[in-house]
Amino acid sequence: MAAPYLRTRPALSAALRPLAPKPRFQSFPRRPNSTTTPMTTTTTTTTTATPTEPTKAAVVDPSSLSRRLKLSAYATALAAVLGVGYYYATDTRASVHQYLVPPLLRTIFPDAEEAHHVGTAALKGLYETGLYIRERVPESPNGPLSVNVFGKQLLNPIGISAGLDKDAEIPDPLFALGAGVVEVGGCTPFPQEGNPKPRVFRIPSVDGLINRYGLNSRGADAMATRLRERLRKFARSVGLTDNEVLNEEGTDGIPPGSLHPGRLLCVQIAKNKKTDEKDVNAVIRDYVYCVDKLAPYADVLVVNVSSPNTPGLRDLQATEPLTKLLSAVVDAAQQTKRKTKPRVMVKVSPDEDDDTQMEGVVEAVWNSGVDGVIVGNTTKRRTGIVPKGVKLIDDEPKILHEEGGFSGPALFDRTVNLIGRYRKMLDGYALKSESDKSPAQKVLFASGGITNGEQALRVLNAGASVAMVYTAMVYGGSGTITRIKSEMKEKLADKSA
Repeated sequence: MAAPYLRTRPALSAALRPLAPKPRFQSFPRRPNSTTTPMTTTTTTTTTATPTEPTKAAVVDPSSLSRRLKLSAYATALAAVLGVGYYYATDTRASVHQYLVPPLLRTIFPDAEEAHHVGTAALKGLYETGLYIRERVPESPNGPLSVNVFGKQLLNPIGISAGLDKDAEIPDPLFALGAGVVEVGGCTPFPQEGNPKPRVFRIPSVDGLINRYGLNSRGADAMATRLRERLRKFARSVGLTDNEVLNEEGTDGIPPGSLHPGRLLCVQIAKNKKTDEKDVNAVIRDYVYCVDKLAPYADVLVVNVSSPNTPGLRDLQATEPLTKLLSAVVDAAQQTKRKTKPRVMVKVSPDEDDDTQMEGVVEAVWNSGVDGVIVGNTTKRRTGIVPKGVKLIDDEPKILHEEGGFSGPALFDRTVNLIGRYRKMLDGYALKSESDKSPAQKVLFASGGITNGEQALRVLNAGASVAMVYTAMVYGGSGTITRIKSEMKEKLADKSA
């Protein structure tokens, strides 16, 4: 059948040709002075050059030009306002951080713990987007506030105490606020919820806080994961391996904990609430577990035996159990796979303040090889909290007697006194050493009631190397560290004048 079909194709084609649609050509606008040439079968076409009509000059509408200039001026002004606003709002010297933000948080969030979480989330989010609050005036390693701590030259002696960043979520935003030392934690070996809510209370009339958090923690493994990822991110940013950063190779001596030149990161550790404080071996296991997980990422490990909200924890400040515990922590810290081992400090209570108790702590510190002491923590006492002439308002009298530890300016005089006494006792104990080699002086950090530059200088002159703040930031805002340092510089300048 194929052959006849093929033979009929020319005939069909000829028969159907008259029925085919006429070809359609696109019509173009006729040019002026052009000649239309009929279509022919000739393949050669003659083209005649046609002069082009001159282009008319564009006429600018004055009103349109004016509108454009106004829009440009508005855009420039808006950009300038946004730029100035950005630099102002992200500078720790901005007054809004002291006079607007803290009162606003207290008004919007009556629950102090909720305000704490919101503040932490805000600092974290702003840092991740690059819109974080920061000190814009650089500090010099040889500046007037520079201090040597544990062989590291710190930019300044002002620190932020543990509790503000319980789970090591915002160490970098806190360093950006100007602190020379940041303490994160306290961290327990395993997650625990802490005490029932509500558990944090404000007393604005005395700029005080009462908390009974009970060492709520996500656990050492979770904190180690965050700190390890932070270190890896830093290592990638400078083109180094994790081990090179940990061993300070190619980092110009940047501490492997803080990851910031001239600054130190302290990690506070504690036991779980369910661990029986009478079983010293079980307690030691808790602390050593934390050391094993967290030591690689800390410049200083802080042993917390002074929280008033964990039953029996302060019993560990007795000489014998404290010596065993601190010795175990020091030994574990020395096993850290890092060139520079983390230092170890112990945080003691301001309430154990008679000479016998303090001498027992000093003995444990020297016998265990601990590098220093943080004095102190919140207090369970309520005497002397309200200054003369200050009247508590609303429900503040009731809040003052809530269970928990009090912190605020009322603790300052006690802190200065304890620092002076611990300095004298620690140095005096060193003189009893029978070693031919003079032992290194134990380092003291002061924590409790410090709110301004004058007070910071007083605790430093009393024998501390670092002045730590916490509650002052709750009421004073993100610019507290900068303000304290500025006041210190002014005082030092006045003295030298």
